[in-house]
Amino acid sequence: VINVWKCMNVKLFIVFVYGDICNPRLVNHIFATESIDIVFHFAAQTHVETSFVWPSRYHMVNVEGTRVLLKAAFEAKVEKFIYISTDEVYGESLYKELDETSPRRPNNPYSVSKAAAECLVLSYRERHKFPVIITRSNNVYGPRQYLEKVIPKFVSFLQLNKKCTIQGTSPQSRHFLYVDDAIEAFHTILERGTVGETYNIGTDFEISIIQLARELIKMVRHVPDAELDDWLEFVPDRPVVDLRYPVNCEKLWRLGWKPAVSWAEGIRRTVKWYQENPDFWPDVKPEDQPITFEPDNAQPLN
Repeated sequence: VINVWKCMNVKLFIVFVYGDICNPRLVNHIFATESIDIVFHFAAQTHVETSFVWPSRYHMVNVEGTRVLLKAAFEAKVEKFIYISTDEVYGESLYKELDETSPRRPNNPYSVSKAAAECLVLSYRERHKFPVIITRSNNVYGPRQYLEKVIPKFVSFLQLNKKCTIQGTSPQSRHFLYVDDAIEAFHTILERGTVGETYNIGTDFEISIIQLARELIKMVRHVPDAELDDWLEFVPDRPVVDLRYPVNCEKLWRLGWKPAVSWAEGIRRTVKWYQENPDFWPDVKPEDQPITFEPDNAQPLN
């Protein structure tokens, strides 16, 4: 959590500890002082673009941080360790759907670090029979998302009368999963998932990044169709770009989960929230550094 004070309205039955998962003293301290039986490991550096600038940071947090957390959870004998990975570990596929048995071909420092962390998680399963599950999800979106991600970034640009920046001219598209559906998927996997398995989480809805920008321009700026492209600015692409990740989610569907929130409804809720909360992330920049706290300073925020 980058700014934990933003989450104080959900603190009932929750203890927030602000710190760094790469700090073994802190992580061991938490497991020693709290009664933890299930671990959902979401903590990660996740922005692909900055992973090319600071690959060592991504390795440190996503790989070393996972190692620290895994070791502490294993020694604490937790009941389940659910690792939240990404569909980007597959690399792009223009035509063939990617299921959980598809080979991993990560193409950027972020996805490489997530694939490496998956290997660490699976090694604990193979060597110690540790009860792990891995998930690989589409792009999750919704209210409160950090401004580096494409939907809140475009919305914030438009609120500031700036153009949406499109990287390169290649036909990139993504599947977007609304946050409420993602939460239900994680709950389904917790309750019904099989230890040792991997589950894709996603939706059939796919949209090009250019069309996404046009829809947001129309919703935020209320301009006629003829003027939509006036709000687009094309900028140089990043070094490596995956065009699409068409994941197959039938394995999770068999557990009884399917996305319930349509794209039209999810994006409406999301844009409405950012319009009503324009100052939610005023002090956050993508280059913010992770902070390390010693156990003595890692106090619950009551």
